[in-house]
Amino acid sequence: MRFTTYCRSILFTPALAVERFARGQQSGADMSLVDLEDSVAAPFKDAARSKAEAFFTAPRTARGRRAIRINSITKPEGMRDLLAIRDYASKPDVIMLPKTESPRDLEIVEQVLGSECAQVDLLALVETARGIENVDAISRATPRLKGFVFGSADFSFNIGASLSWEPLYYARARLVTAARAANLHVIDSPFFDIPNVEELRREVSLARNMGFSGKVAIHPGQIEIIQPGFSPDERMLAKARKILAESQAKDFNIAVVDGTMMGTPFIEAARRMLEEFGNREG
Repeated sequence: MRFTTYCRSILFTPALAVERFARGQQSGADMSLVDLEDSVAAPFKDAARSKAEAFFTAPRTARGRRAIRINSITKPEGMRDLLAIRDYASKPDVIMLPKTESPRDLEIVEQVLGSECAQVDLLALVETARGIENVDAISRATPRLKGFVFGSADFSFNIGASLSWEPLYYARARLVTAARAANLHVIDSPFFDIPNVEELRREVSLARNMGFSGKVAIHPGQIEIIQPGFSPDERMLAKARKILAESQAKDFNIAVVDGTMMGTPFIEAARRMLEEFGNREG
């Protein structure tokens, strides 16, 4: 399994809910995101763009990246979002682009952001059949792209499927494969039934075992389940240390650890895990 602290969890906060901004950024999520799209009704888009700037100008009180989801770049509101972000005094670390269906979507964002936002990463939210079919091409659109996010709700409506794990298995597998082939992160969609903690645990386990890097959260209470679910536990870290120690003793050739033969892929995975998590908390 591949673990990363870039995007184990992404917590969404509506841009109009200014009173929740601080709580979102102190939630412990790897990425705290203010949303201009689905959580904001059409008459309030201008107000949301204006209020969202405070999310990024406030002093950082916790580790983690600060992100924003804009409206679709194929709509006027999406272009207005990008132009507003260019003028923000403090830029987001990450922009999430919804309804991504082709490389051109990302190329337009790249061109509009320009040098004013040179350090801003992009995440492509894939939530339509066309987007899933084009993920290979999308993955090569720009070096700014750091990962894919799966939008299960919109995707299920788009193809006429139920919003459960099994009917959406192909789309998830397709997205993970394309992301990993391009060395990108890949984040699973939110779990919408907030009180159903056990089902959230099940989805986290399924997503992790499938190769996802993390999962979107829609409530701060979900972070305490999602974050550990996409992190190595102490047993895994101890085994990684043992793999490296045994392989080093064999001049980094194949070693046997606890009766299992460990070659280069295991050794490199152990090295990456310890580099990312060996000295971290949370």
